[in-house]
Amino acid sequence: MNSNEEIGSMTPDELSLYITEIGEKPFRAKQLFSWIHARQVSSYHEMTNLPQKLRDYLAEEKPLHVPEAVRVVESERGDTKKYLFRLFDGNVIESVWMKHRHGNSVCISSQVGCNMGCRFCASTLDGCVRNLTAYEMLSQVYTIAHMTGERISNIDVMGSGEPLDNYDNLLRFLHLAGAEQGMNLSQRNVTVSTCGIVPKIRALADEHLQITLAISLHASNDEKRQKLMPVAKRWSIEELLDACRYYFDQTGRRISFEYALIAGENDTEQCAEELAELLHGMNCHVNLIPVNPIRERNYRRSGRAAVAEFDKKLEKYGINVTIRREMGADIDGACGQLRRNYLTRSIEHEGLFCD
Repeated sequence: MNSNEEIGSMTPDELSLYITEIGEKPFRAKQLFSWIHARQVSSYHEMTNLPQKLRDYLAEEKPLHVPEAVRVVESERGDTKKYLFRLFDGNVIESVWMKHRHGNSVCISSQVGCNMGCRFCASTLDGCVRNLTAYEMLSQVYTIAHMTGERISNIDVMGSGEPLDNYDNLLRFLHLAGAEQGMNLSQRNVTVSTCGIVPKIRALADEHLQITLAISLHASNDEKRQKLMPVAKRWSIEELLDACRYYFDQTGRRISFEYALIAGENDTEQCAEELAELLHGMNCHVNLIPVNPIRERNYRRSGRAAVAEFDKKLEKYGINVTIRREMGADIDGACGQLRRNYLTRSIEHEGLFCD
């Protein structure tokens, strides 16, 4: 399904055009947009100020595909919930709700699976099935807000999938999330993570948005990065950092670099020194993340001492750095892990009934 054909993915102007094309008054478009994106209802029958005939027509012609939560797991500390959602076509995706001191954030998926092939990520093990529409991205947030009864103040597009590999739907999602008639979420409260698709980073810079761009770097030189991330074979770290500088020049927004610490792979003193040299002089921030191990790979997370030493070394060289607080490690916290486990168990279950 194309985003511009799905009613929940239509912009206010597109929705107004559609409503008039089916013979309705233009003001119905504003009512409809408000119900979908401000009140975030899941059914046309809840839209009580729309005529019954219109509601019945829309339910038949433009069904609202709201994801169904098939599994919810909560961390022992109660600050993280992970949701496994089934989409209208049977595909499953995952999202994460996190409670912070500054408010609640939701980490959403942008694709069903992922094609990027990062070695430490479960999302990519089965490749990418399809892109999510803008509304499928938004409805993860809406459904979690409804289920938790909590206001969502931040959105991280950092779940399964590569957002810049779903570029058009991502832009539509960003504009809809910030629409005054809808969530009216500030762009500064949205973070988009990418493994480093250089041309798309430059294109995103030219949009002059105020979102935070997070770069999954995870290595201090090309050799190590190519081992961990196939995308690095196409664009070098130098090309990636040039694109990041361009993004900052166009938007004035500080770049965030994600660095998953893997024991014996990228957590040495030399790696820290190389990373500091790479980022010296950039307006940036580094998030150190002890990697969440997945059973399909033999990578181990760096120990507390190694993480602390890496942090100390970067700070010594003047790099702005934090160690990300571990959230959800006890509930299949790594990207794609819950979905992968669900699919594996489903296949095993089906296998019991094979001839």
